[in-house]
Amino acid sequence: MKLYSGPLSLFSRKVEIALAEKGISFDRVMVPFSQAEGYFPKHPDVLSANPKGQVPVLEDGDLTLFDSTVINEYLDEAYPDPPLLPTAPEPRARCRLLELAADEILLPMIARLMYRTEPADPDPARQREREADGERAESVIEAYYGTMEGHLADKEYLEGMFSVADISLFMDVLFAERLGGPPLDRHAGLTAWYARLCGRPSIAPIVAEIAEADRILSR
Repeated sequence: MKLYSGPLSLFSRKVEIALAEKGISFDRVMVPFSQAEGYFPKHPDVLSANPKGQVPVLEDGDLTLFDSTVINEYLDEAYPDPPLLPTAPEPRARCRLLELAADEILLPMIARLMYRTEPADPDPARQREREADGERAESVIEAYYGTMEGHLADKEYLEGMFSVADISLFMDVLFAERLGGPPLDRHAGLTAWYARLCGRPSIAPIVAEIAEADRILSR
C-alpha cells in the first residue's frame, strides 16, 4: 500500500491516522509543498490519479483512490478491525454527518485563518481584509465548539466509539490551534476530548510531525 501525503495536508493526515489505527503498514510519499507556492510542482502520480491534483491518494494493489472520506470508508470495509464507523445504521449515519460537518462546515472557517502561516499580502488593504475575515471566522468556530461540547456531553468520543468523526474534528481543532483560533479551554469537555486524542498512539506522532513542519515551512 502507498499513500501520497503532504506535510500540512489535513486530509492526508486523516488517512494516516486511520491507517495507524488499523495497524496497516504503508509507504508514504510526501509531495512537495511550500507556503508561498502550495503543492508545486504537482506530483505526476497524484495528477494522474486525482483530477483535482490533490493529496491524499491511496494505492492498494491495483486500486487507486482519492478523497479522504472515500479512502477511510474503503479502509473500514476492506480492513474492518478495529472499526472506525459504528455498525448500526443510525449511529453510522450520525457519524458520517459529523465527519461531513467537520470537513464542509467547520473547516472552511478554519481555512480563513490559514493566511497566518503564509507570507503577508504585499497589498496592505488586502492583508487587512484577510485579517478581518479571519476574525469573523473565529466567531463561527467558537460557536461550533459550543455545539460539539454539547454533543460530547459525558461521552469519551463523539459517537461513543473512536471513529472517523473524531479524526475529522480532531484535525480541524488541531489546525485551528496552530493557526491561533479561538481558545479551546473555554469548553472543558472539548478540551478533555482533544487532550485524550493528542495522546493517542495513532495521533501523537502526527501532531509532532505537523509542529515540525510548521517550524520549517510556516511564517
